[in-house]
Amino acid sequence: MFITLLLAAADPLPATAADAEIAFARAAQTEGQWTAFRSFALPGATMFGDGPQPIEEAIKGLKDPPVAIQWWASDSFVSCDGALAVNTGPWLNRRGNNGYFTTVWERQPKGGWKWRVDGGDGVATPRAARDKAAIHRAACKGKPGTVSAATANDGKTGEGASADGTLAWRWHVAPDGARTFDAWLWDGRTMRSVIADRIAAPPPR
Repeated sequence: MFITLLLAAADPLPATAADAEIAFARAAQTEGQWTAFRSFALPGATMFGDGPQPIEEAIKGLKDPPVAIQWWASDSFVSCDGALAVNTGPWLNRRGNNGYFTTVWERQPKGGWKWRVDGGDGVATPRAARDKAAIHRAACKGKPGTVSAATANDGKTGEGASADGTLAWRWHVAPDGARTFDAWLWDGRTMRSVIADRIAAPPPR
């Protein structure tokens, strides 16, 4: 059964990444799923299907489905400078399948937000949802450290961090298609792991 989205009128320039997630999810319902993905994405934003792909290739030629997927941000991890965020939460499709998403958002120079990376996976047991995303802000004191170095020597990797170094993220796709996504948030003493998604390789075709 689908849960009705009770969303306020969309702000053309969402103030926070959590607001942007609400606007994005709402647009998927009102304007069409892939239409919304395109309009909220940065050029070259990364999606994961047959390996990591820029959105322009990942959904090229796809038409909006009759019923869009629904999703809700449960947690939003935000850099001290407020310019980078990583949101995560559950999704539900029209067939009743459940999963989770993780999306990297970047604040734009003229206001509003666009997404840089979007991924996730299906799950057997639905993740808990909140009526409103919990906002986790990086500490603004001390000198942020660095995150652990990438260790994989094969496959493909993408990574980024806020300009102030208080939020960092990294994805990796192994040759067999297994994926990881990690995010770290500065807590004033260390870069603390806050997201550690682990997606198994798809079955052989």
